[in-house]
Amino acid sequence: MRHSSASACLRNDRFQVIGEHRAENFAFYSDYIGVHRTEDLVIIQITWNEGRSTEQKKALYKAIADGLHSAVGLRREDVFINLIEVKKENWSFGNGEAQYAV
Repeated sequence: MRHSSASACLRNDRFQVIGEHRAENFAFYSDYIGVHRTEDLVIIQITWNEGRSTEQKKALYKAIADGLHSAVGLRREDVFINLIEVKKENWSFGNGEAQYAV
């Protein structure tokens, strides 16, 4: 099994929910903490196992922003990322089992 370098996740460990919102249902501050955002803002929320270092998280943020900029021309300022870290036993991938629990 291969791992992604920035996130250290198994490549096939990918489950996504993508939601699009009308402008009137998408509220954000365009200049929060000195970062200027436009209406092209993309918000990415990642739920993953706890335990990665701050350096790994920073590398992931940069890889995502740079990747979106390279792939579709999205401004790096318009990439907002939020991480939710959970304990391994908080996952069930089916069958009513906690596959990651030891």
